[in-house]
Amino acid sequence: MQLNSARVVLTGASGGLGQTLAQQLVQHGAHVLLAGRDAAKLQALANRLGSASHICVADLTQTQGVADLTQAAQTFKANVLINNAGISAFGLLQDQTWDTVEQVIQTNLMAPLRLTHALLPHLLSQPQASIVNVGSAFGSLPFAGFAAYSSAKAGLRGFSQSLRRELANSQVHVLHVAPRAINTALNSPAVNALNRALGNTSDSPEAVATHLLNALAQNRSELHIGFPERLFAWLNGFAPALIDRGLAGKLATIQQHAQTPQP
Repeated sequence: MQLNSARVVLTGASGGLGQTLAQQLVQHGAHVLLAGRDAAKLQALANRLGSASHICVADLTQTQGVADLTQAAQTFKANVLINNAGISAFGLLQDQTWDTVEQVIQTNLMAPLRLTHALLPHLLSQPQASIVNVGSAFGSLPFAGFAAYSSAKAGLRGFSQSLRRELANSQVHVLHVAPRAINTALNSPAVNALNRALGNTSDSPEAVATHLLNALAQNRSELHIGFPERLFAWLNGFAPALIDRGLAGKLATIQQHAQTPQP
């Protein structure tokens, strides 16, 4: 995909990674349709980016929100969809409300699947198009304390792979990106404390955005960001019992931070 001719629908545009992606896309010469729920943040971002950006306020967990963004994307003549919107919820499953679990699944899996389904006929009508699904290392390396989030991101990875194979004889390319932890407000204080306790590395939004856009420009299909996370994800697919044993030694630390009262 040539980024300087891309017309990109970017969900979750007002978040930490979303804003950075938008900025880098415009720097590469792309036009961006910024989508999200916070009108004020989207407008502030659009003001900074200038005429190469447009906004669409939409809640993608709602039918009307998907319809509104689909219509806006068609009018915009989009040829790239980046499903970036996501939320996290750190905590032991037994301590979480079902509303929290459902919201994580709806936002991280159902919303991108539903938007892709709605926009796919338009993307198939373009000379060239791309779909980018922003997953997580936890989609390939499910982690204690993130049962709902890991489930949603694992589903998004499966969706990406199956859709790529389904569209193999079309002009629509599918890329799945799996970052490790990113230094954004998506991480709660408890998650930041857990990462420090376990020695987990976090990447900057700028670094993740650069890796993602390079992979998009190169028409890559899969991108796992970070080592040793790439190795652990491979090991989890090859020999999950090894990962079970490795994480068992960290379970007490995870449980301790998962039970920290949330602000």
